[in-house]
Amino acid sequence: MQIRDAHDEDWPAVWQILRPIFAEGTTYTVPADVDEGWARSMWMLRPPGRVVVAVDDDGVLVGTAKTGPNQPGPGSHVATASFAVDPQRAGRGTGRALGEHVLALARSLGYSAMQFNAVVQTNTRAVALWHSLGFATVGIVPDAFALPDGTTTGLHVMHRHLGG
Repeated sequence: MQIRDAHDEDWPAVWQILRPIFAEGTTYTVPADVDEGWARSMWMLRPPGRVVVAVDDDGVLVGTAKTGPNQPGPGSHVATASFAVDPQRAGRGTGRALGEHVLALARSLGYSAMQFNAVVQTNTRAVALWHSLGFATVGIVPDAFALPDGTTTGLHVMHRHLGG
């Protein structure tokens, strides 16, 4: 697998990954019926943000991630990131590879830490992955995420220092 910077021409393949994930409504704080234009502007960040894609050995785009400042101004030394893997290719190490890549990228860009603001509590695979990559859950906002079945679950706020 190769992880590289995303290009404008990657968007159709990125959208093919994001659209079903957003529509499922269980892992992102994005409306399930989000339109493509809004999704593109939200995902394909301009500098200082960065977007990467994971491409398999056959040249198929299998995942994507974005990173940039968690907050503007005085909070801009802490990065945040979002990740998406083609659901049909889940469990093959793409998420871990993207996570490791983005952590190294954020460190190289001078960020001192990374913070995730909203990891859905029922997304146990993601929570476990981030814990395994050194993130701590620093808080859980109870009932902050409405699931499609009408129930609610918490959102993890996760943090990891990036220094040496």
